[in-house]
Amino acid sequence: MQFRKYLKAGKYILQAQGDGNWKTVRAGSALQKQFLAATGQMQIDAGDLKPFAPRSYRDFMLFEAHYINAASNYAKANRPGAYRIAQIYKKLTGKTHPKLKPAPLWYKEPIYYMGGHMNFFGHGKDIVWPGYSSLMDYELELGFVLAKPLYNASPDEAEAAIGGFVVFNDFSGRDGQMPEMASGFGPQKSKHFANAISSEFVTADEILPRVNNLAGTVSINGEHVSTVSSGGMQYTLGEALAHASTGEHLYPGEFFATGTLPGGCGLETGRMLAKGDEISLSIEGIGALTNKIV
Repeated sequence: MQFRKYLKAGKYILQAQGDGNWKTVRAGSALQKQFLAATGQMQIDAGDLKPFAPRSYRDFMLFEAHYINAASNYAKANRPGAYRIAQIYKKLTGKTHPKLKPAPLWYKEPIYYMGGHMNFFGHGKDIVWPGYSSLMDYELELGFVLAKPLYNASPDEAEAAIGGFVVFNDFSGRDGQMPEMASGFGPQKSKHFANAISSEFVTADEILPRVNNLAGTVSINGEHVSTVSSGGMQYTLGEALAHASTGEHLYPGEFFATGTLPGGCGLETGRMLAKGDEISLSIEGIGALTNKIV
C-alpha cells in the first residue's frame, strides 16, 4: 500500500492510494492502523509533511560501485598523481586499484554509521547550507523503517521486520567529511545538519519483491542529472539489518538507509549543489522528494 502526507486546510493529512486515486485515511480505520504499524508510530503528526519521525538513523553502504565511482572522481580532482597510477593499474590488470575500493572489513560485514535523526526534513522543505561547509552534495538512497523489534535476528527475520520504504536524501558537506572519517571516527558535522525523506511511504510487501530492480532519477533545477538503479547490493537488506541487530536491540520506528545508489550523488556525476538549487530525487514505485538549498 502506498501512503502519503498531503496538505489540506492547513494540516497534513494521511492519504492512501487506491484504484488510482488518493483517498483520505480516516482516524481509527484499518488503513490508519496498518500505516502506524508499518512505520512504528503511535499517532499521525498533522503538523509535519514527513510520513513519520525516525526514532534513530543508521546508514549502510551497500553499493561497491558507488564507492569506487566516488573515490575515483575524488582522486581525479584532488590527487591526480594517484589517479593516474590507478588508471595504469586498471589497464594492466583489468581490476580496480585496491585504494579505490572499500576497506576489507566492508567485504566481511555490512558497514553503517549512526546519523542525526532529529534533523530530518520533508518534501518541499528548505535545506539550510551549513556555514562550516563549502562543498555540499546530495545522495539518493532507499530509506526503510522497522515495524517490529529485532535482537540477534536472522536475515529472514530481519527482512520480515521492515515496515516500508521512502525516498531518502542524505545531504553531505564533502569538504568536512573526508577529514572527519580520516580521524578514525565516522562522519559528524558533515552529515548531521540535514536529511530529507519523501512524503510518500510504501509498505514493504510492495517493494521487497523488486527491491533489487528499482530505477531512480536525480534532477537539479529541472535538469536531468542521472538515472540510477538499486541493483548490485553487496548484502541483502535482511543481512544488513541482522548484522545491526547482533547483540543490540532494534525497535519499531528506527530508520535505515541503503547508502547511495550508484550514480546518485555529485561526487559521481560531477554536479555538486549550489545555493538556490532545487534538488529532486525519485524512485519508481515509491515517490519523489524535492528540496531547495538556501
